[in-house]
Amino acid sequence: MNRYQQLVVEDRELTLCLPPSYHESDRSYPVAYVQDQGDMFKDCLNYLSHLFAAGQLVEVILVGISSTNRNREYTPWPAEPLLEGNPPFGGEGNAYVDEVADVIKAYIDRQYRTLAAPEHTAIIGGSFGGLISMFAGYWRPETFGRIGMLSASLWYDGVMDYIREQGELPAGLRVYMSVGQLEGVYKNNAQQHMYSNNVEAHRFWNEQGVSPERLQLAVDPDGTHDPIFMARRFPDALRWLFVKEEYDQESEMVRAQLEGMGNHEKDEAHDNRDDQNHDNHNNRDNCNNDEKDPLFRIPGTVTWSMQSDLTGREYRIFITEPMGPPPDGGYPVLYSLDANATFGTLAEAIRLQSRTPRGIPSALIVGIGFDSDSPIVSSERFYNFTEYAEDHELPVRPNGLDWPETGGVEAFLTFIEFQLKPAVERQYAVNRSKQALFGHSLGGFFTLYTLFTRPEAFARYIAACPSVWWKNYVLYKRWEEGQLRLQQSGQRKELRLYVGAEEKPSMVQDARELYAFLKGHDEVLETTFHEIEGEGHVSVLPALISPLLRFVNA
Repeated sequence: MNRYQQLVVEDRELTLCLPPSYHESDRSYPVAYVQDQGDMFKDCLNYLSHLFAAGQLVEVILVGISSTNRNREYTPWPAEPLLEGNPPFGGEGNAYVDEVADVIKAYIDRQYRTLAAPEHTAIIGGSFGGLISMFAGYWRPETFGRIGMLSASLWYDGVMDYIREQGELPAGLRVYMSVGQLEGVYKNNAQQHMYSNNVEAHRFWNEQGVSPERLQLAVDPDGTHDPIFMARRFPDALRWLFVKEEYDQESEMVRAQLEGMGNHEKDEAHDNRDDQNHDNHNNRDNCNNDEKDPLFRIPGTVTWSMQSDLTGREYRIFITEPMGPPPDGGYPVLYSLDANATFGTLAEAIRLQSRTPRGIPSALIVGIGFDSDSPIVSSERFYNFTEYAEDHELPVRPNGLDWPETGGVEAFLTFIEFQLKPAVERQYAVNRSKQALFGHSLGGFFTLYTLFTRPEAFARYIAACPSVWWKNYVLYKRWEEGQLRLQQSGQRKELRLYVGAEEKPSMVQDARELYAFLKGHDEVLETTFHEIEGEGHVSVLPALISPLLRFVNA
């Protein structure tokens, strides 16, 4: 990426960064307008350059916009100061947004090869900059279709009332939000609502019908209101607002079309495409008539992104928030592995089955997944769910390939115990005596490993189709070492074992033998076994969802 270019447009100072390929191509690029002179992208520019060069991020023109007075230009209406003696907030945000849309963006579109339509135009900011970026989406959706709200100051007087009055977000907006759980925690004024108001805004928009494809909230459990956390989230915001696969598909379609044209036709196609980019906002109303709402969404769910302090690995945390107030003692909690594959089913099941007056008690579902859109992320599963094993301790893989990296079970369990669970308990009223862990296949191995090595971590354990065979049946050795821990805990744990009757005979036999072995230790572990007729290794999952939810609530 070229380093900064300093511009002045009608007395407004700008910082411009062009993407690496800009001078080596004739294509047009999406644009992100960033508040506070673009400090957020300056703080991670080397990393952005790497992501662009590696093809991991859509190349974007970055425009940093200076502010002469943040308290005046980034606020939507006047308000009294938080501290006595400070000047009041000016409330000139509307005029500022119009200047960005009608003067600054117009200049950038004239001078540079931009994709000028709203779906290619983002406005992003942190703190007050995030607040005014949100209002740009409300006030000028025909100009800004991608909104980045990093630690947005939604504590500002009247903002939550405004959000509720507006209802659903303007059609076509895609919004990325991030916030730290510790933001405002030490404040005694309105800023103490920084975290809770961001969560509430996300929940409200979700309930209004804004789909997960258009709205994302990332929560940093240890995040404070500091630039370091906003800069960390900036690449994530770009990645989510400008979906690389969509741009790759569009580029491939254009390339294929041009390959079949003569030179004159190619020139005309480029001219038409540029005209379309710059005139698209004039036709936006017509385009919206053809826009279809997404067919599916799960209300009452939130998504966090967390990173292990030990390994640096990223985890995607999916949470179904219970309906209604917590019962005495707090909500039961189910921690479910492989959330990329199972969370949707669990979320819909608890949402439907906990409806009053005759539903099961509500519970908190915490799905632990990976940063991927694939339902099964094999490399991450083999690392996080297993003990380290040498090749000679494992059978030959069915596909004949080498085994992936293994051995991260202790680090993953430590992440759950000392990062994830405390973060959940800070946000929700949790009944620690009713916490359950559910895992399938390798996740079933992890569930049993946890029971045998750290039995105090959960009260109930559910292992479906567990990979008992891993590392020459090392789980039996772990039981020998962990039995004493169960006795010393003074609590009788509960384990449910499931297996599909149509699985490989060896898997069924392993599950039966493990159950027979554990039944001999009924004084410390209550074990039940269910062999699900007609189901295989994967199809067994939907069949056990309802019994699992009842078990969590027992």
